Amino acid sequence: MSISTENDEDIRGVSLEVPIAVSDEKQSSVETATRPSPPPPPDGGLMAWLQVAGAFFLFFNSWGVVNTFGVFQSYYEDVLLAKYSASSISWIGTIQGFCLFLAGVVVGPVFDKGHLKVLITIGTFLVVFGLMMTSLSTEYYQVFLAHGLSVGIGCAFLFLPSIAIVATYFTTHRALAMGITASGGSIGAVIYPVIFHKLIDRLGFGWTTRVIAFVALGGLCFSIAVMKMRLSPPKHSRSMFDFSALKEIPFLVFCFGLFFVFTGLYFPFFYLPSYFSVFLHSDTNIAFYSIAILNAASVFGRITPGILADRIGSINTIVPISAIATILAFAWIGIRNEAGTIVFACIYGYASGALVSLPPTIVAHLAPNMSVVGTWLGMCFIFAGLGLLIGNPIAGALLNLQDAVFWKAQLFCAVMVAAGMILLAGLRLLKYNQADGWKM
Repeated sequence: MSISTENDEDIRGVSLEVPIAVSDEKQSSVETATRPSPPPPPDGGLMAWLQVAGAFFLFFNSWGVVNTFGVFQSYYEDVLLAKYSASSISWIGTIQGFCLFLAGVVVGPVFDKGHLKVLITIGTFLVVFGLMMTSLSTEYYQVFLAHGLSVGIGCAFLFLPSIAIVATYFTTHRALAMGITASGGSIGAVIYPVIFHKLIDRLGFGWTTRVIAFVALGGLCFSIAVMKMRLSPPKHSRSMFDFSALKEIPFLVFCFGLFFVFTGLYFPFFYLPSYFSVFLHSDTNIAFYSIAILNAASVFGRITPGILADRIGSINTIVPISAIATILAFAWIGIRNEAGTIVFACIYGYASGALVSLPPTIVAHLAPNMSVVGTWLGMCFIFAGLGLLIGNPIAGALLNLQDAVFWKAQLFCAVMVAAGMILLAGLRLLKYNQADGWKM
């Protein structure tokens, strides 16, 4: 996937996790006459690729940290917060994702003003401070404030610059640069669970969490050192809300589709380790590595669907992939062995990566012009964030870990993903009726 636009400054306020594919027709609608054209992107060279390396570690330590919560969830259930329900504990992880989505709407205008290093520095402090305080926490409210709020808000300050800055340095190599950047989130979510699993018995929870914090600090210090704004700040920052978007039926259908998808999508990322240990009675190795397997598969799911979307359209790609995720979510209810669950984790991880990576390209298709894409993305991610916020706590309330009853929560999440898939399919039919053509 690539961002095709002559005015690179239009990209810098886009709050998203993956690159945007925009047609030449939409790019021509952007008004550039009000200020001098910026110099062309270097499209390579040491400085440009350093931005990719720095952005990789921003993703590594934002979405990588958020998607690692499943191993913490399992530990909190068994040891640190054993007296609390799975639903209560899952609020800690869901508030991370919600803060990342919601705070990104506010972070966008700050980034527009050129405060790149300020954002990264604040995000670094909040993530590392939150993890350090988590290592000292013994009560639920302490873990919630440190691991949930502090880390979640810190991640929001990191992930937007990670995608926005790279787009201003590349043209023909932009798809490769964006793919490397976006893969950082999944790779981080593979490495951090492995670190946790290898160290938890040797060092204990406190020092294991501190080691993760030090690893994050090292990567983020590198990002602070090498990342640099290429373009001067625009005279007018983008708006956080565009209420005219709420009058667009296709956009509303898409937003509600995202809400339902994200309500159910992340249940395995939080509870798959518990499923292995409690339901399948697996050893702790496979239980901890299940999160790494999910996220390793999502690396490919974040990159390869974009190649297909460039050929047949993002909406045409996301509908069958959401159908695959729906089928897998229902099929998981009937899986009763480790081998089948691992296969489920691989394919579901791939599908989930695509469902996270494709929405920004769809918003670029739905928006009337590039000048409002960032605003529309922020608005639709509020719906996604709300779904992520409530989904896992509801699923956790349906769990019965004492009696190993998972099917109620699995069914709830499968139905939510199915509802989202139906709305996405409805969006495809709606756009077809509007004669937008086959490829979309």
